[in-house]
Amino acid sequence: MRNVKCFQILEAKGGKILKKSLPYYSGRVTLIWGFNTLAITKQEDLMSHPSPQLEKEKLLDVHIWRGSGDAGDYQTFQVPTQESQTILDVVSYIQQYVDPTLTYRFACRVGMCGSCAMMVNGVPRWTCRTHVKKITDTSNQAEGLIISPLRNLPVIKDLVVDMDVFFDKWIRAEAVHHPTRSIEQGVQEVDETSDERQAANAAIECINCAVCYAACDVVASNPDYLGPAALNRAWSLVNDERDGGREAILEAVSGKGGCHNCHSQQSCQKYCPNELNPTASIAGLKRETAKLALRGLLPFSPRHQPKEPV
Repeated sequence: MRNVKCFQILEAKGGKILKKSLPYYSGRVTLIWGFNTLAITKQEDLMSHPSPQLEKEKLLDVHIWRGSGDAGDYQTFQVPTQESQTILDVVSYIQQYVDPTLTYRFACRVGMCGSCAMMVNGVPRWTCRTHVKKITDTSNQAEGLIISPLRNLPVIKDLVVDMDVFFDKWIRAEAVHHPTRSIEQGVQEVDETSDERQAANAAIECINCAVCYAACDVVASNPDYLGPAALNRAWSLVNDERDGGREAILEAVSGKGGCHNCHSQQSCQKYCPNELNPTASIAGLKRETAKLALRGLLPFSPRHQPKEPV
């Protein structure tokens, strides 16, 4: 186990010894806090007379991917277990107290930004909303935690992936708003009860975390596939009466790597933290593009095929 740089604080209250930890960056020492005295001892002195609480402290084996690109390997750390501990808490503990070179990404810590997504024991998850016990209670206790960067995306370093590929596919899918009004014209009113608005609302809560993209086996086998997040967004815009790009969107998602590449395995729906169903959105795109193809309004329909020279 690496040397954990933190205070070990033992506070005596009513005959009980309570242990706490605080960061300490210049070495490992121990504070013994009595009722009226404060003493600093070396770690070796404490371990020669360990408290029952220190002896009972449970340590969790954590295997974290270290490296960049395709090169790297797992490094093992031991982290003290705590109540209500999340996966992000574990990663932050290692970076703050054990190895400051560990690289990872997070922001809000409350499931709003989506930036902390990682692979945890082979499953893509928001690490800020995933409790350690949820993983250790349902998996092999001996293997501990295995944390790696999201799959299907290039690795920049350690647990940080390059999201450019993910967002470039949003552009390819025309999954961006196509305005039909200027600021001077004001905001267009929307009928919240219409079927189209209900379909748009069902797909609108995506926060771009790329969990579905990492879960998708079609993306893994076909790098050209636009992926569930981009197609889900495209479907929400197709049903938004304020968007003026319906035909452009349907043409974009009907071509190479488009919606018809989806195998409907529903891994995206299974792992989406916001409980969205991109597979249903993609099915909607398949129906709409098929209608346009039958009417000869898409590039792959017979009307758009080049004629053989006479």
